[in-house]
Parts: sequence; C-alpha cells; structure tokens
Amino acid sequence: MDTAEILKKVRQIEIQTGKLVTETFAGEYLSVFKGQGIEFAEVREYIPGDDIRSIDWNVTARTGTPYIKKYNEERELTLMIACDVSGSQQFGSADKLKQEVAAELTALFAFSALTNSDKVGLLLFSDQVELFVPPKKGKKHILRLIREVIAFEPKQKGTNIGLALETLNKVIKRQGILILISDFLAPVDQFATPFKLAAKKFDLIPVVLQDKLERQVPHVGACVEVTDPETGLTDLISLSGGELNARLEDFHRAHEAQLQGLFNPYKIAPIKIDTAQNTADPVIAFFKQRAKKLRR
Repeated sequence: MDTAEILKKVRQIEIQTGKLVTETFAGEYLSVFKGQGIEFAEVREYIPGDDIRSIDWNVTARTGTPYIKKYNEERELTLMIACDVSGSQQFGSADKLKQEVAAELTALFAFSALTNSDKVGLLLFSDQVELFVPPKKGKKHILRLIREVIAFEPKQKGTNIGLALETLNKVIKRQGILILISDFLAPVDQFATPFKLAAKKFDLIPVVLQDKLERQVPHVGACVEVTDPETGLTDLISLSGGELNARLEDFHRAHEAQLQGLFNPYKIAPIKIDTAQNTADPVIAFFKQRAKKLRR
C-alpha cells in the first residue's frame, strides 16, 4: 500500500473501532482490567459503618477523635501489544490478511485503553524484534500504532515468539496487560519458558489468528506447488484426496492440545479469531466471560 492507502485504511479502522469502543469496549475493558494497586488519598473522620480496619490510630490518638485512612485505586495501567509480523501474517483466504485482522485488534484494545487513560505500547516481531514503541498515551500515538501494524515491512520472515516475550520481560518494568497476537503455529516448546515467565508478570492474553484454509483445503483433483511464507521452501502437494486434510487435522489437534497445556496452569483463556469472521465478536465474548468470572 502507498501512503494514501495506508492513511485511508487507518481512518477506516479508527471510525469502525471508535463506535465499537464507545458502545461496548470501554466499559467492559474497565470492568475486567484492574489498576496496579492503591494510593493514599486522605485522612477523614470516622463515620459509623466505616471499616474499623481503616482507622488511623496515630491520628486518632493525637486528636482524641477516630479518623480513618482513605485510599484510591491506582487505575492507570500499561497495555502492551506484541504482534507477530512474520511471513505467515501475509496469508488470508477470505477478505482480510492476518496482518489486517491484527491491526483491527490493535485498534480495539488500544482505543479501549485510551478511554481509560492507560498507556499503550507496541512490539512487532518476526524471528527478531522488528520494532518497539514505548508505552504512551494519546490518540495520535494510537493512530501511529495502528499504522505500524498495517504497513510495517519486516526485515525477516520467520517467527520467534519466545524472543518477543523475553524482550518484554526485560524492558517492561511494571506489571500490566500483555496482548500477544499471533497464529501461534510455531512449536510450543520453543516459547514455553518465556511464556511462563510472562504469564507470572503480566495479565497475559493470547490472541490466536486462524484461517480456515490452513485447516482444510478444497478437493480440486490436482497437484499444486506451495511455498512456505517464512522459509521460502516449496513443495508439490496433491489436493485430490483426503490425506492432506487428515494430516492437517492431526497437526492442529495435537498443536492446540500443547497450547492449552501451556495456558491452563495460569488459567489463561485465549481469544481465537477466524480471519473470515467479524473481528470484534470473539473479543466482546471474551470480555463478557471474564467479567462473569470476576463477579463470582
């Protein structure tokens, strides 16, 4: 895309996302993501019904009148979005590439954070860290992040989720929210250790991008040459029978079981996004399900 096309796409996403955030996401975001702690606000006189555990005994002893300490929740959070920009993100069998879906997701989360005055940062990764944008506030900053995800041209095509997580574990000092957007097709054992460390430090939310053509190919009775977008290797495969689809099904079943085994100990529920479906619906469902759990 040239500059005009990029700006047009950013504007389209901004308009589409802004309405969603205003109507749905802002409140849901606030309800499921809590601040980092509490900060002292004031000392005031005790009122019957106040929690006696809040009484400030030093002030009470000096004045002879019961006083309590008041605290406010420290609401500001840091939201980091780590987005896969490897070769496989340039794939899409429906209307949108995975990279375009990732840009929409970035907008949804970033604008939700903006409405709550949270800082937002971005890390783009392939098999190296391609770009790191430190967390900041402001609409202009958010629009820059969306533009980067849409138009960024990575230097490499491979995937290294582990390196991205290791980098964030080092450079982000405060706890916060980490949205990790990828198709997660890399071997799980290659990023399991840094994932576990990140899950302990951040409120880690994996967003799994999926495309139906990666799971089932049509039977067209022919052989086709395919190219791996990350390695550049080519192969000739037959689409005339069901053998390939059976192998694909076996792979995805085993891979998803490994991912779930990584997520389960930390009670992490991934958001699964089908590139052919509405991007916002699974995110809305995630927010609502998480809000229910917090109310229990």
